[in-house]
Amino acid sequence: MSHNPIRPWRSIERRPSRKIMVGKVAVGGDAPISVQTMTNTITSDVKATLEQVQRAAAAGADIVRISTPDEDSTRALRDIVAESPVPIVADIHFHYKRAIEAAEAGAACLRINPGNIGDARRVREVIKAARDHGCSIRIGVNAGSLEKHLLDKYAEPCPEAMVESGLDHIKLLQDNDFHEFKISVKASDVFLAAAAYQQLAAATDAPIHLGITEAGGLVSGTVKSAIGLGNLLWAGIGDTIRVSLSADPVEEVKVGFEILKSLGLRHRGVTIISCPSCARQGFDVIKTVSALEERLAHITASLSLSIIGCVVNGPGEALMTDIGFTGGGAGKGMVYLAGKQHHTMGNAAMIDHIVELVEAKAAEIEAVQAG
Repeated sequence: MSHNPIRPWRSIERRPSRKIMVGKVAVGGDAPISVQTMTNTITSDVKATLEQVQRAAAAGADIVRISTPDEDSTRALRDIVAESPVPIVADIHFHYKRAIEAAEAGAACLRINPGNIGDARRVREVIKAARDHGCSIRIGVNAGSLEKHLLDKYAEPCPEAMVESGLDHIKLLQDNDFHEFKISVKASDVFLAAAAYQQLAAATDAPIHLGITEAGGLVSGTVKSAIGLGNLLWAGIGDTIRVSLSADPVEEVKVGFEILKSLGLRHRGVTIISCPSCARQGFDVIKTVSALEERLAHITASLSLSIIGCVVNGPGEALMTDIGFTGGGAGKGMVYLAGKQHHTMGNAAMIDHIVELVEAKAAEIEAVQAG
């Protein structure tokens, strides 16, 4: 969000960081904060994996990560990369040779875990493969898989151990004159992750990949991620994010964008402002909003829509949205355009009418952006 002299309380000053490229997507510097997800299919099933990548990309994912645990997976990766609409990150654990194979297969980035990738010699081989094939690298530190010597030193996973692990790997990459890297220090505990990211942000100018790992199911994981990532993003920390949910990867993308949209850091699709409904509602707000979310999911232009059940807050909310509908009496409500009362509409036809208005407004916005 840019600074606004009238509303300084809405300003977020992002932490300065270097910019790297993950394929065609810039990460860090002044680039938009990108949204990632990860497939959960068997990677060697090219058709299923590619279908999931394409669905995630359609939902807005900028980058998709794919696990490559075996040779069948890295062989399949070549075909997946060839058809993917977004850059692919190869997720590497334990077997450094999988990283080399993934680089050869066209991965845009290699995610390596310092806790299980092996010794410095093996990491140097991964660095060479990344350099030879134009890959970037993500150093992916995880509280659940820290190196033994750090656990011996600190006795348990802690922010200091996680940051030390990350900085050791940064030094190894830099000593090999490799600088196209980003870094994460993930934990499932919100406090541990937040403290580690805060220390990391102060210790390096590398782009930071944010995530609360293994956050949980759709509801609990969304809440945990919103708290952890939201606080870090509000403090200006984070250049790319992944929301880790035990759910469809498309849901991860949706939640990621909603977190960024709520902080004014990305703008994509329709932002619906709606009331929880009560006895004053002039129509069924909950069913209406559910229907509108489904029917407007294809909209990528950024615009706002208020759906309020009665006139207590409806007119006020409509003043601040592109399109609004406020419930009234006698089975009809008021339609607002650009914050002003425009016409009344019967409740029965309201959903179709709002969809038409939103689609028309989105087309108008896209035409202006296209010049």
